[in-house]
Amino acid sequence: MAVTLKLSQSGKKIIEQARKKKGFDADSTSWCQESYTRPATLKRFRAGIAISQDVFIKLCEAVGVNWEDVVDHSSPTSSQPEQLPEFSQYDQSWVGREQLLTELKHKIEGSCRVLIITGITGIGKTALAEKLVFDLREDWLKDNWTKFHSENFDNQNQASDFASVAVHWLEKWGQIVTLEDRKNPEQLLHRLVNFLSNHRYLIVMDSLELIMKGNEDEGWSDFEDEGWVKFFHALLASSICQSRLILTTQELPGQMPSRYKNFWDSKRLSGLEPPEQLALFEKTGLEIDLSSDYSPYLERIGQAYEGHPLALRVISGEIGDKPFFGNVVAYWNTYGKEIEEVEKAIAEAKEQGIIQGANDQWKLDRYTGNLRKRVRSRLEITFSRLEKDAFNAYLLLCSASIYRCAVTPDYWLSLLEDDCGEEEQEIALETLRDRFLFEDSLENQQYVIRQHNLIRSIALEYLKNMD
Repeated sequence: MAVTLKLSQSGKKIIEQARKKKGFDADSTSWCQESYTRPATLKRFRAGIAISQDVFIKLCEAVGVNWEDVVDHSSPTSSQPEQLPEFSQYDQSWVGREQLLTELKHKIEGSCRVLIITGITGIGKTALAEKLVFDLREDWLKDNWTKFHSENFDNQNQASDFASVAVHWLEKWGQIVTLEDRKNPEQLLHRLVNFLSNHRYLIVMDSLELIMKGNEDEGWSDFEDEGWVKFFHALLASSICQSRLILTTQELPGQMPSRYKNFWDSKRLSGLEPPEQLALFEKTGLEIDLSSDYSPYLERIGQAYEGHPLALRVISGEIGDKPFFGNVVAYWNTYGKEIEEVEKAIAEAKEQGIIQGANDQWKLDRYTGNLRKRVRSRLEITFSRLEKDAFNAYLLLCSASIYRCAVTPDYWLSLLEDDCGEEEQEIALETLRDRFLFEDSLENQQYVIRQHNLIRSIALEYLKNMD
């Protein structure tokens, strides 16, 4: 986590004098532009609230002040940061999910040996897992970070088969692995399970879907390496287990044993709630004062993206960067028509009953370069894996993009009538369910399903290309 600094009391006076000499107003756009920061961050800086070290230094340099002369040296935020692992997603912009974190923390501290966090890409699975680790550092890890390990299967430079990972883990934890051990996967399995059962470790296994393959005949995803199946079975079957594993995945493994359900659990992650969305915008430097004109636009953006954290962070970054420099209204005047397109379609579905819209022009995933690079590109990987592993499910996902709102599953299944039989249709729907590629709920005493707005944006385009 980044080092933060804040102004001392005498530093505030020095900065104010330098600001006036420079000719900057208190909330000067020029000051923000010269330091590549946002008005909300400038406001916190002048108020003596801690901000990141890099931005603190730039703001001082912009008015010709040596930052070391104005920093609050007595503040714990300006001292050396706590020695934490380098989390890839969790940072100081984290907001919300307090109740969920409490629930998951109790599971880990209880009997849950394997916790699986699921959901679509960019929804915050990795950040949640890392935040959970951070919250467990005192009670579970006893502030001993040598007992924590993170395994990211998105790292193409590391082998992901069970034997290779087992050797890596055992050697990292000071165990001698002989050449004979390396040649005997069963021996490695026994040693690793025995070690984890008798020692307290906390392990995050990220992007688990990358070591699984789709099973189009049965509808779920299986581990490509049978060693992983045996590992999880043995770990859950063990009479004791002191270690805990947190898995993040877009696809629920179909081989987790139901007979040990007391020892493993899964939690589907959804988007941030409206208050959390505004809190995220504020944490990332935007002004959300209710007296300003900004909040209503930010609320509409958050609603259109259904609280998708990655998309909202990208948008917040675009608003805070040049040429907008925190001007939400200017951003809306430039790109708001894309949000209005979504709002219009949803309103027509609710008010007029127009549930189909194959010609809708939704571009939530790509109306700016950053959204294409950081949001769309990740979602396209999901579509590509689905097309390869389960084509009927891929076809169903694209075809169902004609629906603007939630409908009963029969509406979706009818779209495959000319392509496959009833059993294959049901398997295709189960595949999408196991990969969390639709949202489900109860409306008017009926079970209904719908696509997340971001998923629909891409699926509509893919459907047009099919036609």
